Amino acid sequence: MPLALYALTAGAFGIGVTEFVIMGLLLEVGADLGVSISAAGLLITGYALGVVAGAPLLGALTGRWPRKTLLMALMGVFTLGNLACALAPDYWTLMAARVLTAFAHASFFGIGSVVATGLVAPHRKASAIAIMFTGLTVANILGVPFGTWLGQAFGWRATFWAVTLIGLAAFAVIAVLVPREEKARPGAPAAGNGLSVLARPQVLLGLLTTVLSWIGVFAAFTYVAPILTQVAGFPETAVSPILLVFGGGLIAGNLLGGRFADRRLVPAVLGTLVALSAALFLLGFAVHDRIFVVVAVGLFGAAAFSTVPPLQMWVLEKAEGAGQGLASSFNIAAFNLGNAIGAWFGGVVIDHGPGLSALPLVAGLVPLAALAVAVASIRRERAAVLAPRGCA
Repeated sequence: MPLALYALTAGAFGIGVTEFVIMGLLLEVGADLGVSISAAGLLITGYALGVVAGAPLLGALTGRWPRKTLLMALMGVFTLGNLACALAPDYWTLMAARVLTAFAHASFFGIGSVVATGLVAPHRKASAIAIMFTGLTVANILGVPFGTWLGQAFGWRATFWAVTLIGLAAFAVIAVLVPREEKARPGAPAAGNGLSVLARPQVLLGLLTTVLSWIGVFAAFTYVAPILTQVAGFPETAVSPILLVFGGGLIAGNLLGGRFADRRLVPAVLGTLVALSAALFLLGFAVHDRIFVVVAVGLFGAAAFSTVPPLQMWVLEKAEGAGQGLASSFNIAAFNLGNAIGAWFGGVVIDHGPGLSALPLVAGLVPLAALAVAVASIRRERAAVLAPRGCA
């Protein structure tokens, strides 16, 4: 794999830390800015909505930009956004800075996926996407715990100063290692017609598959701590080590998903969705056995991120041509939309459904809906291919 891929991985690491580290600093942020914990928690929601809004906005406005230039500009936005977070004098300024930072998220991963696939041979494209997303998984295992410790020890602003430095480093590495296109892409979608990629039914079905699959993931993952403590009976001190097991599963599943997608993309998409559903069901049945549930959490992590490279590659193939960058960014937004809906859905199951102990089992049904959409998409595509032959 070329070194340029690892430059993209560095950028993904910084973005991953920014997205998730706030979860461990809600108490510090709330106390310093004089807001409630629930209000501080809205900083997470604001970021997610910024990701969803940033994908179509930046994608349409920057469709003709050379990809390296765009990646560097996005890391610039990311760095400035984190600098603004570190300097924010009040809650609403911090919220605005978080949303600004989130604008870079979907476009970076979306364009980065296209650049990554262009750096390798055709049979390694999904693995290239997986390597870039490894930055996101490592951010969860190493960056977020370290950032949380740093914020608790030296104040939450110290964490954002550190992430600002990560952004500067990632900007420099991308500038040096990622190859530059000679000129802007004349066939790329302009601001007026860039959204036309959403008129393709196969792209829409791919995006819907992504949303549904990650509703299932975050319906369970959002509440994994209370599942472990209130249902499985672990002390609170055991949650972080168990989440390290989950993080190890993320890395393994991400790389395996890329390998499978390189070999046969459609079976990889279908197989990883089945694996995700099975892992959630397993977690639901394992919650009353402490050893079994730790194994199930690791398998859940692996199954969750095994879906990412196949789903990202699938949408790229459906978009094909000039619309790939924008469609890829939309798919990143689809992951985040699934995160937001999944957290809400999990709360509904807890408050108005069968309750916390049954949450993984209910969540396991949602990837089956994603599987049904994927199968419908495949059948639609095959019917379109066979139709001209039938007419002939």
